[in-house]
Amino acid sequence: MGGVAAAFPASAAAATPIAVPDSHPTWATSNAKVADAPASAPLTFRVYLNSPNEAAAESLAQAVSTPGNALFRKYLSPAQVKAQFAPTQATVDAVSSWLNASGFRVADVAANNAYVEATGTVSQADQTFNVRLGLYKVLGQVLRASQTDLTVPAAVSSDVLSVVGLDQSESLLKPDLAGGSNDVTGSGSSTGSSTPAAGPAQAPPPPAGFRNAQPCGAYYGQTVDTTDPSYAGQQLPYSPCGYTPEQMRSAYGVNQLLDQGVDGSGTTVAIVDAFASPTLYQDAAEYAQRNDPAHPLTQSQFKEDIFPPTVSLEPPDQCDASGWYGEQTLDVEAVHAMAPGAHILYVGGSDCEDPSLDKALNDVVANHLANEVSNSYGDQGEALPQQDIRAFNKIATQAVIEGIGLYFSSGDSGDEVANLGYPSPDFSASDPWVTAVGGTSTGIGANGKISVVTGWETGKSTLTNGAWTPPAPGNYLYGAGGGTSRLFNEPFYQKGVVPTALANENQKGHGTGRVVPDISMDADPNTGFLIGITQTFPDGVYYDQYRIGGTSLASPLFAGEVAVADDLSGYHHGFINPELYQVLAGSPAIRDVKPVNGGVVRVDYVDGLDPAKGYVRSVRSFNYPNITIHTTDGYDNVTGLGTPNGESFLFLL
Repeated sequence: MGGVAAAFPASAAAATPIAVPDSHPTWATSNAKVADAPASAPLTFRVYLNSPNEAAAESLAQAVSTPGNALFRKYLSPAQVKAQFAPTQATVDAVSSWLNASGFRVADVAANNAYVEATGTVSQADQTFNVRLGLYKVLGQVLRASQTDLTVPAAVSSDVLSVVGLDQSESLLKPDLAGGSNDVTGSGSSTGSSTPAAGPAQAPPPPAGFRNAQPCGAYYGQTVDTTDPSYAGQQLPYSPCGYTPEQMRSAYGVNQLLDQGVDGSGTTVAIVDAFASPTLYQDAAEYAQRNDPAHPLTQSQFKEDIFPPTVSLEPPDQCDASGWYGEQTLDVEAVHAMAPGAHILYVGGSDCEDPSLDKALNDVVANHLANEVSNSYGDQGEALPQQDIRAFNKIATQAVIEGIGLYFSSGDSGDEVANLGYPSPDFSASDPWVTAVGGTSTGIGANGKISVVTGWETGKSTLTNGAWTPPAPGNYLYGAGGGTSRLFNEPFYQKGVVPTALANENQKGHGTGRVVPDISMDADPNTGFLIGITQTFPDGVYYDQYRIGGTSLASPLFAGEVAVADDLSGYHHGFINPELYQVLAGSPAIRDVKPVNGGVVRVDYVDGLDPAKGYVRSVRSFNYPNITIHTTDGYDNVTGLGTPNGESFLFLL
């Protein structure tokens, strides 16, 4: 949508400006400042707009998602939501006029009137919002932000919910992906060092190559390591080489329904990530042909919607575009593995420096492009500015009203104490209108059934001079995120189910908070999923396969599981948390995940590729104890209510 021509009244622009509450990130401090942001640098931002009847929207979201309510599953269309709850056209026009009068170009207005997007320069933003944008060091990056709250003219202050994109907080969002080449050294991250930007017409090269080393098992427990010392008195099995689609479907009760034609048909699962691998469909189709030939991924099942690149400050690739390629590939292949009849819509944000992930998500919701949405990324904790969170919460509420299920991975850094110095769940998984998917370590046996399942929190000990060093439980490596939110109160559906002691954590006084996660699926990269992706090897660029994990695996697995439940029931489930807690908790549908001792022996090439350069042998132990979140009987802050219990979950959901 082009700019609005109407002029903004000079008298209003000159009036005393009003601060936008909580509109600067807490990490932008004088001690962290590196320099002023270049005045001529271009930027793109969005002004999210206040809506009438926000309280009524949240009330309706609760009603349509709560079993037993007269409005249960009586969802609204996007047009109905826009008519009842969206910002008015007068609000859009007023904010657009103000931005134009301030020298910005109005580039877009959301289909649901949620925001007005504008482009301009740092200098224009400084003058318009009465701030000085600077560059600040935060968690290993240098990002743009203001140290003070933004201000807006009094005439539009009641129209402005938040201003997202002037700071680069969304650069802190990362894929919740564990495994691959960096797993050998223990980082657990899918992203490596930044690569130079390739320019708007080019894509960054595929990620560095990685291969599983032998020995590894075709299934959990196939081969036990009897040549190395015992670990805490146990001889442990070698890690599986990577579960196939058939093994995953069998473990979670889906395989048994395929012969009846129940395969997710009639449901569209959207996947939202940053960037877009140029070989995404090609790799996923090749993967299905090799590993699941009875269930090809056809071109008619797959669609991509890629937002065009936006301009941003240097450095041009803060968050490593090619590092997200593995995330995207895993998401697509995992969804198709669980729901081979479902349609898949991949929606790629233009980057993760500009606030493009929430723009991509809003596009899916505003136009109801999918029934389920898997999102395998998150913040380290809940440190995004409150204005960003308010904007996201508005999108999530609309999704609930429309009957769209949003699934977010709970994170791969456990309680986040190692990164933040204090325990915290990750946002966006902590938002009460999304389903937070935690992680398990899952052993799938020779019969395709789950033989072992426990919460995913991994300790690592390396074989050094004939001994496991350090001894059990090793050093903490990675694990499923969880904990109690400092941002959100305990939602209605968790009351009476989540233990009060957990809801009280991280709160002031006697308050209770939202606890993460809600449910869990396999996430441990040491009991992980086999994926296939084009990679950059010393001898060229080509497709290959390896095992991977993270709650990035759990989220699309669960989205696929719900797609099959949609097909089985004949309706779309939408936001399922109230049903999970109020109907399925404690029933045969959900398997309680309990603490289990043990682990696997994992063998890796030293360089991730070449056996001639040697091997590293390590134990990856289950249930690392020395963090603040733990797997327990009943609801816990690693696995939530538990994990889907095969066909029972599909029939009872």
